[in-house]
Amino acid sequence: MPSEAVDNPAVTQAPEAVAAVETSAPATPAVRATARNGLIAARMFLDPSRATSAIATLSPDGSGANQLTRPPTGTRDDHPDWSPDGLTIAFDRIADGGSTRLWTVAATGGEPLQIPQICQDGAPDCLNESEATPAWSPDGKLIAFGRDWGTVDDQQNQIQYSDLFVMNADGTNAQRLTMLTNDKPYSGGVRNPSWSPDGTQLTFEYRTGPGGQPANSTAIFVVNADGTGQRQLTPWALRAGDRAGWSPDGSRILFTTYPDGPTGSDFTPGGGIYTVQPDGSAITALTPAPSNSFYGPASFSPDGQLIAFAQAVSGAAPEIYTMKTDGTAVTQATSSPEQWESRPAWGPAAG
Repeated sequence: MPSEAVDNPAVTQAPEAVAAVETSAPATPAVRATARNGLIAARMFLDPSRATSAIATLSPDGSGANQLTRPPTGTRDDHPDWSPDGLTIAFDRIADGGSTRLWTVAATGGEPLQIPQICQDGAPDCLNESEATPAWSPDGKLIAFGRDWGTVDDQQNQIQYSDLFVMNADGTNAQRLTMLTNDKPYSGGVRNPSWSPDGTQLTFEYRTGPGGQPANSTAIFVVNADGTGQRQLTPWALRAGDRAGWSPDGSRILFTTYPDGPTGSDFTPGGGIYTVQPDGSAITALTPAPSNSFYGPASFSPDGQLIAFAQAVSGAAPEIYTMKTDGTAVTQATSSPEQWESRPAWGPAAG
């Protein structure tokens, strides 16, 4: 269960040095980064009302945008994640008023394929079931995802159960990794997993609802790939949410914070992009604070030298930017306000 006794580590502006916070949690062994940088996958809205979105790819400089999926009107394709060979992108798709399902599409485009869902019609634990935010394991054999199911408390707008699952990449042998809502139904939602480079751990977002402790907040947690060793990584006060991202060498975890309100859903300014060591120490701010910009999820480049992120400056539409890993050399990649590009996932060179 989530810890409520996490101290607030010192937060500093990069590139200044920060003092590590004492912790008993083990650090992840460093993994040497050898991948070459490929394209960036992102979510792209197709209409002014932001009711329909597709998965697209683009070069790191913003050129060569290619829309990969063509969802029906009112359908949102979201949360792209690359297979480790750079050939396929997993994503989730939600129709207006429907359940969220997991899909894949070739990095060059073509007809997307739905990953077989866990639930079959009539199964007792499949009421209002959704599967979302897929994340490929480093060896390409597994996909982690957030799963919701059960009755809905309309007053709290909260589903009964939500936890982290992992399955084979073909959709078979699904296993539950976390039990955050097992004894506390309607307490929150578990989404946005991300694998450590060595495949032994995952980060994920736990966002509490009105009945959670604390209520209406969000934090990043870590769990071992076998479901053991669950711990809270970021303090509730930081309001870290969405998908975190591991550096290719496993030494740092990238995350985004959000102000009070619907997490990441209304492009509210005031958050920022940070890194933290896997043991929870040395939280470092990469973006200015306080800020009048909205910051969305961020992603390390496969070679570990750059970061791609979404930013909406002073109420404008979000665009994709890149920066060095110390927060300097910020460069705007896209300039298409009608498409609201966001949720970048930086993939490896194909093959």
